[in-house]
Amino acid sequence: MLHEPPPYWAYVVNPPTEATAAPSKPPDTAPRHVPDSDAAFTFSQTTDMFHPPDWHPADRPAMPEIVSRGRAPDVFACGYCHLPNGQGRPENASLAGLPVAYIVQQMADFKSGLRKSSEPKHGPTSAMIAYETKATEKEILAAAGYFSALKPRPWIRVVETDTVPRTHVAGWMLVANDPAEITPSAIGPAVQTEPIGERIIETPENLDRTEMRDDHSGFIAYVPVGSIKKGETLTTANPNRALRCAACHGPDLKGLGKAPALAGRSPSYIVRQLYDIQSGARAGAAVQKMKPAIAKLTVDDMAAIAAYAASLRP
Repeated sequence: MLHEPPPYWAYVVNPPTEATAAPSKPPDTAPRHVPDSDAAFTFSQTTDMFHPPDWHPADRPAMPEIVSRGRAPDVFACGYCHLPNGQGRPENASLAGLPVAYIVQQMADFKSGLRKSSEPKHGPTSAMIAYETKATEKEILAAAGYFSALKPRPWIRVVETDTVPRTHVAGWMLVANDPAEITPSAIGPAVQTEPIGERIIETPENLDRTEMRDDHSGFIAYVPVGSIKKGETLTTANPNRALRCAACHGPDLKGLGKAPALAGRSPSYIVRQLYDIQSGARAGAAVQKMKPAIAKLTVDDMAAIAAYAASLRP
């Protein structure tokens, strides 16, 4: 039985917005650019859920219509949330390289109500249920085939630390208060920091590029010192909890059969799935065998397991 509420840092919820009487601004029509791309999109184009930007089309095969444009007004483009490369963001799932059968089953579970969120206010999960479950079987198979054929690549940089940048919530994820001062190698001296505690703080490497949905720009996951080793111990050598993750998820957690890969995945996402399975919010047939194995895990245990899995090369 769960005694801990869903951890806010994994189930990031946008704050309520208040209507204001601010004068309307003219649309921002300035072309935007990202590194390694000749494409140009306006800001409004980067927020179009029925035609998201594809900055690097040469990287992968052509996207099916349901991935690149969706089916307005009923089904958002899959590539908007999960990105054209399938790597996704902390608030949703990475689909690159997952088995077709697994993706199809998850859609069936969302449709039937077997897959929900332990946090009813978690918008991305609610959107999956409200919109994506309206996709047809043909559309789901097309999207599943596309994402399954993509090769996952390193996307999450895991950093063990005692202190983290102070963050706020924006776009269903944690965003550093001073993103300009965070570099790929260090936290700049002007950043306001705080103790990490037992949390995972997952935030964009480059906020501007992430906001423009650049699928060449990944994420940093700050995790407590020692959590990677603790997670490795929990997943491989802990007879008290009978966790044998590799038995289903494969050597080095790279996936096996219909079981999804865990290596290199968003640790926020992994924590949500462990918590949802433990709470019963995620109750599909494929996860029933996991319930006894994870029944006694604490949120701290889940965070350690997620840190370890995320630190592995996909």
